[in-house]
Amino acid sequence: MQNITEMILDIILHLDQYLNMILQNYGVWTYMLLFMIIFCETGLVFTPFLPGDSILFAAGALASIGSLNIYSLFFTIFIAAVLGDTVNYAIGKSIGSHILNRFEKLRSHAEAAQLFYEKHGYLTIVLGRFAPIIRTFVPFTAGMIKMKYSQFIVNNIIGGFLWVALMLSLGFFIGELPFVKQNFSLIVIFIVLISLLPGVVTFMKEKVNQSKN
Repeated sequence: MQNITEMILDIILHLDQYLNMILQNYGVWTYMLLFMIIFCETGLVFTPFLPGDSILFAAGALASIGSLNIYSLFFTIFIAAVLGDTVNYAIGKSIGSHILNRFEKLRSHAEAAQLFYEKHGYLTIVLGRFAPIIRTFVPFTAGMIKMKYSQFIVNNIIGGFLWVALMLSLGFFIGELPFVKQNFSLIVIFIVLISLLPGVVTFMKEKVNQSKN
C-alpha cells in the first residue's frame, strides 16, 4: 500500500514529465488517456485520488508549446467532466445508500459533500468542481438526495466549463514560464492546497459550530 501511495505521489509531482513521455510515445491517444482520468476522477466514487487539477495544469502547459491542441484538449476534458458527474449522479441516485452502507470509509466524504450542499444549494455542483475529493462526492450526493436532474445538469455544465477553462488556462499561460518549470512540483502542491482550502474552511466552521452547540 505504501509503495502504491508513493508511486501516485511521484506521478502527481512529476506530471509534466510523465505526460510529456506519454505524449511522445502515444501521440493522439494522450487525449483519450486524459479523458479517462478526468472521467474516472469525477464519475467514479472510488477514484477521488486521481490528479484532476494538476493534470489539467500540466496538459495546458504542454498545449502552450504546441504539443497538444488547446481546443481539442478543452473539448475532450469538458465532455469527460460533464459525463463523469452525470454518471456519478446516476450512481448516487440508484445505489448511493447501498454503497455507503457497504463501504463505511466513503461515508465521511459523502457527509462532507452533503454539508457543502446544504450550505451552497444548487451552486454546490459548480463550486464543488474546484475542491479535490469533494468534487468526486458532490454529484454522488446530489443523486443520493434526489436533486432535480434539470437543476443538476445545468450546474454540471457550468461548473465543468469553468473548471476546465480555468485550469487549462493557468497551465497554458504560466506553465512554461521559467520559474514555473523550475518549480513545477511546488506549483502543483500549491494548486492542490488552494483547491482544498474551501473544503477545509467549511469543515473547520462546522467543527466550531458543533463545539458551540
